Amino acid sequence: MSGLLELLPILSEKTYKISKSRIYAFKVPKNANKISIKQQIEDYYKVEVQSVNIVNIDGKRKRTISLTGKRYDNSYGKRTDTKKAYVYLKEGFSLPFFEAIEEEAQKEQKAQENFDKAAKKIDDKESKKSKRAKKEKA
Repeated sequence: MSGLLELLPILSEKTYKISKSRIYAFKVPKNANKISIKQQIEDYYKVEVQSVNIVNIDGKRKRTISLTGKRYDNSYGKRTDTKKAYVYLKEGFSLPFFEAIEEEAQKEQKAQENFDKAAKKIDDKESKKSKRAKKEKA
């Protein structure tokens, strides 16, 4: 097979979850094979691929209704068939698709920690004030 394939990464919650195990999903052309997918991913992303699994997905059957005059015509159509490739990378390699999500999660965690520290400081000050007020009354 010659030329470049159009490999589109599938970015969803499921693929984010499996990316922790170094597995990445791509939408590939119907004429792609495992060898060409492996070669292109290794060349483009500079990683080592352990294996590639391919899944052919049939398009869903959909009902269509067309009006012609006073007659209803019920027929069935079909969405396009697709092909997915699940790429398993070797130990120590990863692809940069979900790095922004992980960085954002770390920033949120840091902000939450800072907020908790500030809230604890305010609580400590208020408890000290209430203790002083009780001592002054007594």
